[in-house]
Amino acid sequence: QVQLVESGGGLVQAGGSLRLSCAASGRTISGNTMGWFRQAPGREREFVACDSRSGADYADFVVGRFTISRDNAKNTVFLQMNSLKPEDTAIYYCAVGSRRATLSRFYDYWGQGTQVTVSS
Repeated sequence: QVQLVESGGGLVQAGGSLRLSCAASGRTISGNTMGWFRQAPGREREFVACDSRSGADYADFVVGRFTISRDNAKNTVFLQMNSLKPEDTAIYYCAVGSRRATLSRFYDYWGQGTQVTVSS
């Protein structure tokens, strides 16, 4: 079992930045794929970014703006979000998976989410 706790969300103006954190406990995640997803009201959950041993992947709409990273010593993964837009408003979730994937069904454990709101 892995427990994930996201933090760092909040209200920011368009063009601003936020850094989300996802702290894992229960076991080490250093060998796992870590993913970030988001869900806006009335929309399905969508892939944002993931980091695996073979590299990172990003959704097209965040390329050049968001960066995923991790600190294995702290069992934590981060999502640096720059140049935020109102359409980035959503609940952001981190997840642990066993393979590099952009589909949510390949992730086994999920955090409770953190709200990101970008005002125009």
